[in-house]
Amino acid sequence: MFVSTYAASPFDHAKADVILRSSDNIDFRVFKLFLSLASPFFETLFDIPQPTEETEEQEIKDGLPVIPVSEDSNTLDALLRFCYPCTLAEDPNLEELKDVVDVLDAAKKYSLDAIERKVGQALSNPKILEVEPLRCFAIAHHGQLHDETLLAASYTLRKPLIPSWFEEIELLNATDLLALLAYHQKCGNAAYALKTNTSWIQTHYGSSQACSWLSGKCAGNGFNSPCPKSATPKYKVFDNKTLQWWEDFMEETFQALLDKPCGATVLASAEKTVQYVKGQDCSTCSPKVAEGMRDFSALFVRKVEEEISKVTLELKF
Repeated sequence: MFVSTYAASPFDHAKADVILRSSDNIDFRVFKLFLSLASPFFETLFDIPQPTEETEEQEIKDGLPVIPVSEDSNTLDALLRFCYPCTLAEDPNLEELKDVVDVLDAAKKYSLDAIERKVGQALSNPKILEVEPLRCFAIAHHGQLHDETLLAASYTLRKPLIPSWFEEIELLNATDLLALLAYHQKCGNAAYALKTNTSWIQTHYGSSQACSWLSGKCAGNGFNSPCPKSATPKYKVFDNKTLQWWEDFMEETFQALLDKPCGATVLASAEKTVQYVKGQDCSTCSPKVAEGMRDFSALFVRKVEEEISKVTLELKF
């Protein structure tokens, strides 16, 4: 015979009027009113007259009917905290993604729409998305959270095209995963297409004087940088030959964008280039590279994000 124990405060209240028993035999003394206001499922359940005496079908404990549920105590605790007024119970911390899956499933089961929205907010937390975008995508799609799914998909672009295994991958079927991989590849191709027409650079600067650092000229005196220029430039701007280190930056960045098509890829590549050029101690380039690359990388990021925003994630909900 199993022995159940009571949950901790606030689910041990002496004046509670019903007990919910978790799958791991923890008894939560709760108030029907709070649960009924939060969930039409509980409202309907509690409208059914409850026996006051123990029967073969109904257990009574400490004078209260016991209702078994399939959720474990961790999930039930989080679920009930969302249902209770904030003066009695703080919302749970949902930074553990496994907890998010369980609470989201329970929220759908018990028709707790407000909780679904709060779970969606947890999945939209940039701190979590930056580290675990694939897990957030799988959980959001599993929970049919449209906006959160699309947001997580955009964060997956910061990861390689072919992902490694992640814990919630079983929540996705082959069609879902293929749709995400296709989206990632299309975004990579869209970003890479900026390479074939660099008129966006000239449009932004307007004249060669505004971006003299690209060709190694020192504005105001016409001096040239000792840094080598490309013999066969692919990214000529205003018909000026560009510096080799900038050509290398562009080439390496576009290659990286095929695998990680996002603004963060551009920024990481730009920072690497700035550090490299400063290390060369060029009298012309070194003092100007940080400022010049800061402005150019901001332009580059905007163009990349503009192009990938046109790509649609072909995913069914």
